[in-house]
Amino acid sequence: MNILIAVGFLGILAALSTAFFFMMRGDAEDAPKSSRMMRALAFRVGFSVILFICILLSWKMGWLQPTGIPLNPA
Repeated sequence: MNILIAVGFLGILAALSTAFFFMMRGDAEDAPKSSRMMRALAFRVGFSVILFICILLSWKMGWLQPTGIPLNPA
């Protein structure tokens, strides 16, 4: 499960970098550039929501166990 989460984060970063590439490249009046950038950003948002839902479902099913700072340190 941890590998799938890492791959999901890499996919999100790839979509974000693709959108940045389309934003920085080309002329100002290039309309397809804007369309490709918006499609990459929409993919990133959708992929982030799906990854978040998958993490919540995995936690609810017991596949992921929370670790970190204890709530009541003694």
